[in-house]
Amino acid sequence: MVAAYEESRRKRMEENKKRMEALNLHQLSHALHKSSSSFPKPSPSKPRTPQKLKEHVVVRRSSRVAKLPTPVYKEVVVDRVTIPRRSYNRHRDYSKRVYASDEAREEALEKAYKLESDLGSEYPIFVKTMLQSHVSGGFWLGLPVHFCKGNLPKGDEVINLIDEDGNEYPTIYLARKTGLSGGWKGFACAHELADGDALVFQLVKRTAFKVYIIRVNGPAEEG
Repeated sequence: MVAAYEESRRKRMEENKKRMEALNLHQLSHALHKSSSSFPKPSPSKPRTPQKLKEHVVVRRSSRVAKLPTPVYKEVVVDRVTIPRRSYNRHRDYSKRVYASDEAREEALEKAYKLESDLGSEYPIFVKTMLQSHVSGGFWLGLPVHFCKGNLPKGDEVINLIDEDGNEYPTIYLARKTGLSGGWKGFACAHELADGDALVFQLVKRTAFKVYIIRVNGPAEEG
């Protein structure tokens, strides 16, 4: 059986050799090997250097607003009003602030509410007790929202504060924030307002308050 297998194997090898010679496979294999060895080796690639960033970047606008004119933003000036500058002690020692007691604050408020009642209802009126943020440091005076919505201008305006001697102090009223900003510091410092003082604001004109001051430790000062 082994001899028969070897004989059969030898015949298959001879047949395969004849087929390869008929197809000329040996010459093709040699030609392919020769051509592949003639190709030049690729040169090592150079490292890529990052491109410089552009100095100006063009911002793409949404297609929804691309045809609209470019918005221009600017500060809003209230009638170009110049608030007079006054000299104040810019180096206050805030460690020496005096805070009113609850009893003294309540007493000043009671006097202010009595004065409010005596003044009647001819003009819109409200009472405001002073805090340290109103009379030192920030100098911002927030006004009652319901009063502002019902009685004051809908936009930013200059509102004058008229004191007991008839002197007028222009202030900037910010409608969105419902409070007095620029100019309020001048009024507060000129009248040496203190924590606990109670002020009665009487709207005698569209943009003018008559202001009555009730000292936290003293009598009322009527305008």
